[in-house]
Amino acid sequence: MKQVHVYVLLLVFSISCGQNQTKPPQDNISKGHYSESQFKEVVASKVPMSMVRNVKKDRDGNILIASYLGVFRYDGISFTNLTSEIISPRFASFWDVLEDRKGNLWFGTKDSGVYYYNGKSYLHFTTKDGLGSNSALHIYEDKAGNIWFGTKGGASRYDGRSFRNFTTKDGLPNNDINAIMEDKNGKLWFGTRGEACYYDGKKFTVFKNKDGKPFYNVWSIIEDKKGNIWFGDADGLWRYNSKTYTKVSQRGAYAIVEDKKGNIWTTGEINPKVWALSRYDVKSLYNQVPRVTEIKSGGRMDFLGILEANDGSIWFGSGSAVHRYDGKTITDFKGNDGQKN
Repeated sequence: MKQVHVYVLLLVFSISCGQNQTKPPQDNISKGHYSESQFKEVVASKVPMSMVRNVKKDRDGNILIASYLGVFRYDGISFTNLTSEIISPRFASFWDVLEDRKGNLWFGTKDSGVYYYNGKSYLHFTTKDGLGSNSALHIYEDKAGNIWFGTKGGASRYDGRSFRNFTTKDGLPNNDINAIMEDKNGKLWFGTRGEACYYDGKKFTVFKNKDGKPFYNVWSIIEDKKGNIWFGDADGLWRYNSKTYTKVSQRGAYAIVEDKKGNIWTTGEINPKVWALSRYDVKSLYNQVPRVTEIKSGGRMDFLGILEANDGSIWFGSGSAVHRYDGKTITDFKGNDGQKN
């Protein structure tokens, strides 16, 4: 574990996580994607201008945005770069962000381990400290206050003192973790690049549909207000009611969120090379064919992490920015001064 004030992150932009594919698509955000002037503009920007994989909230309702070239906080007025003292002005590889119950911030990266920020100083965790892999793409806090990291070397649990890693040697079906979620009964659900499973504290169990087939390449898992488990795999959007698995839609579900009204929102692939932000109407969720409103569609990976803000607006990440949908219009936050385009 290292205390960090300035740390240079070197990234080889290569493999990216995809949706509805066992072979992930390539991220096209290397420096070579930009001209020299464009790259400098992106790095110096006061708002996220690179791929935004995850969007979260802190306990005050501020928006936390994990973009490749920095993690930002939006307080309703302006953006603050939370990682400006960590990253080199040349490269970075942030993927996820979490504020824990104590108010500390955690930053997951593609190949540089995990950073912890208590508001004053940073700590840097890598495999040398016990982390399962330096590719720590997903962060989750369980009810006991343990911090879980979904890595490419299994699931790593940090109890505040040390890491414990769970891998295929412990019964995990695949070491490449896409998603982690704890349900109301304390069962931990894991989406992986292979089979998905849940962990009851003693053993891992692969969950299967009524035909006995496991779910592969699960990228997102949530529990709704009624206790149903929703998840997206390589075959579409599914719902589990503790007894049966129901396929809700063929649309991809890279990310899923339930809003205050009970509508289900997803981002993901709807056709080859076409991704969309979609809303499933709460009044028809349990119909054989639920009503889906396509808010916006676009190119591949144009719609990624998703969040409902306290004011009811929907925030989502894309391949180059963060966006907000207020029910009528979509705002793209772009530019060095944070103007809305």
